[in-house]
Amino acid sequence: MSKNDERVLQLKQIIDKKKTELKGSKKFTPLTNCVLDLEGQKYNLNVLQFDDLQLLFVRLNMYLMSAKDLGISLKVSGYNIAEWITDIRCKIEIFEYKNKEAELKALESKLDKMLSDEKKTELELDEIAALLN
Repeated sequence: MSKNDERVLQLKQIIDKKKTELKGSKKFTPLTNCVLDLEGQKYNLNVLQFDDLQLLFVRLNMYLMSAKDLGISLKVSGYNIAEWITDIRCKIEIFEYKNKEAELKALESKLDKMLSDEKKTELELDEIAALLN
């Protein structure tokens, strides 16, 4: 086993650890109907991209802070602002989860390509042996 193979295997272990920590896929259980009508524009939380969700998150937070300062309860599109914020936060967390997961998979794929042919064969033989036992 070459020095690089050792290093690659160590890095793969780190990636496996990070994958384990990341486990537990987030599920989106909305509190709202996910269609927000704000200032004459409709936003569907299920189709918005990450950046758009973040901007909407900040805008709604401004409304929430102002409503608290004024001592009023504010509803938008039939739901409390806090419910919209909760839904948007969850959608953002799902985006972040998926991005981290994809990043780890890409790194793992790169590391797999770096292993020597001899080491790849050894690992495959170990896998087969483990399955047979």
